[in-house]
Amino acid sequence: MPFFYPNPQNDMWRIMGQVFFGDKQYFVEQEPKSKEQSCKGREQGRKAVFKYAEIVAFCQSRGIAIFDTAQAVIRLQGNAADEHLQIVEPTDIAALLHQLPLCHDICCTGGKATQTLADALLTSIPKPGEYVETTFADRPIRFWRMPSSSRAYPLSLDKKASVYHHMFTAIGLL
Repeated sequence: MPFFYPNPQNDMWRIMGQVFFGDKQYFVEQEPKSKEQSCKGREQGRKAVFKYAEIVAFCQSRGIAIFDTAQAVIRLQGNAADEHLQIVEPTDIAALLHQLPLCHDICCTGGKATQTLADALLTSIPKPGEYVETTFADRPIRFWRMPSSSRAYPLSLDKKASVYHHMFTAIGLL
């Protein structure tokens, strides 16, 4: 996968486009007409659904770092549903934060990621759209739990974007 949230059925980059640019299509190269066409297009080398170069440049310009909460995962079935993932090696959060000395807020978008990170930070799990304050690696951290950007999560894109807008405003990126 060339970058995070590459699945056309995942709305992360539509949420980010809506939040930062008022346009959910801002980072969309093209919309697949169907899931089948999307999969065939990738196999046939069709252009990416999302504008990866623009996404990377945007994240770099805003100081947004994205990383997985696990270094090694076993997919127990052919999908990334939380209940079908087995964490083999969690990410070394202390080492990651060492590389990001200005990081003071961390957010997770899925249940398995949130639990994995809460375990690493030795803190409780916040309610969706909220944060808990903790200290980790000798610095204060606000740990946010955000709604999943998966379309399986029962919240409209506009409502998800509103929650993300709140978080990005609270942390000073908007």
